[in-house]
Amino acid sequence: MRRPDRRRFVANALLDTVRSARDRARATRHGEVLWRVGVAVAGTVVLAAGVIMIPYPGPGWLVVFAGLGILASEFDWAKRVLRFARRYYDAFTTWLGRQHILVKGLFGLFTFAVVVVTLWVLGAIGMVAGWFGMHEQWLQSPLTSWA
Repeated sequence: MRRPDRRRFVANALLDTVRSARDRARATRHGEVLWRVGVAVAGTVVLAAGVIMIPYPGPGWLVVFAGLGILASEFDWAKRVLRFARRYYDAFTTWLGRQHILVKGLFGLFTFAVVVVTLWVLGAIGMVAGWFGMHEQWLQSPLTSWA
């Protein structure tokens, strides 16, 4: 006999909690508007964080899809955008998977460059270089020269 999947049980319990909170909010006079505003704010924050994370290694696209999913729970336009984004993301990953190793390497190199430039702009490279006694001006963040 198979044991019930605990993760599925927890996910269903969380979904039931959200649905009951939504139903309670919609039962009040202004609750539906407040609920939709809350969903819009939460979805937009998650979506913006995901867009910022896209060029970096990690869950950028996952966070984008999560933000769109939050928005799609209340807004039809977000459902359409989510379907569009998933379709083109899948097409892009399929295309990239068929490419020569040099093309894949260029994408990896681009990702590496974005990470290095971000670390430099935020001052992390200059800070770590300082630990080793390297205090060259070009290693310092351009943001610190404004201060």
